[in-house]
Amino acid sequence: MRKYAIVIEKGRNYSAYVLDLPGGVAAADTLEEVKRLMQEGIEFHLRGMREDGDPIPEPTTTVDYVEAPAVYFEEALHSK
Repeated sequence: MRKYAIVIEKGRNYSAYVLDLPGGVAAADTLEEVKRLMQEGIEFHLRGMREDGDPIPEPTTTVDYVEAPAVYFEEALHSK
C-alpha cells in the first residue's frame, strides 16, 4: 500500500489537495469530511489510471514541521 501526503487548509471550510496526483482536490465543512473525500478521490483517481493503463505515480512528497519561536507570536498579539 502506498501513502500519499495530502495538504489540508482551513479557511471558511476545509480544502485539501494531493501534490503527487495533480487534480486531486476536495473541500468540505469538517476536517473529517475532507479527509474522507480525499481518501475516496485518491482511490477513484488511481482506479481510473489503472483502467486506462496509465502508470501509477510513486508518492514523492514528504511532510514535516519546523518550529517558529514563540516570540514572533507574542509580538503579533501585543501589536494589535
